[in-house]
Amino acid sequence: MDADDRHSQALEPELITDPEEIARQEAKNGLRQFDLAVEQIEYSLQPERQPFRLRPSAVMALNRRALEGLTKFAGIYRPTAIEIHGSKHNPPGAHLVAELVEELCDYVNTNWDRSPIHIASYVMWRLNWIHAFVDGNGRTTRVTSFVVLCIRLGYRVPGSPTIPELITRNKKHYYAALEQADAVYQKQNKIDVRAMEELLGSLLAEQLASVIHAARADAHPIAGS
Repeated sequence: MDADDRHSQALEPELITDPEEIARQEAKNGLRQFDLAVEQIEYSLQPERQPFRLRPSAVMALNRRALEGLTKFAGIYRPTAIEIHGSKHNPPGAHLVAELVEELCDYVNTNWDRSPIHIASYVMWRLNWIHAFVDGNGRTTRVTSFVVLCIRLGYRVPGSPTIPELITRNKKHYYAALEQADAVYQKQNKIDVRAMEELLGSLLAEQLASVIHAARADAHPIAGS
């Protein structure tokens, strides 16, 4: 982990303590979490599932996949205080988490006619701000935002690496966008996710550009070309 990386630390022990074993389990969980995200997208895009409504249970299920085998609180709202090392933000008390996640879902559902980038950016910021779980908050937030983006667009965004993967590779601008939104909300009690919208817009373009690149690439280049 980079020295300037943001990470949360709960006040409960993990199920696994060996770093190598943790890394293996996290890698396995990451694949399974994305599989669940795809299932949620495809399920929610079915005509009989319209209009879409984001529910806390969907967010909790994604966290459960991220933390299975790592903590007994996988998929459960944190029961205690939490700190985000490397951030100025102090997450709200544990007793407020359930209500705040419901409010997040209400915002998404009542503002569904706003742009896909805005809705995804709001989820990216607000779920990070709440920090609803003992661990895996960043992973859960990034994949939840991607799920909402795809559903709002009406299709699963093609291309690889995906937006969550691109953020994981370079979190500098992602952290800066979170801090910008945090600062405005703290000072003015106002939702301002313009920096996150700009970031997600550029990352969406990058993910889609990978499709064009793949379409133009030769699987077996002609000798001498």
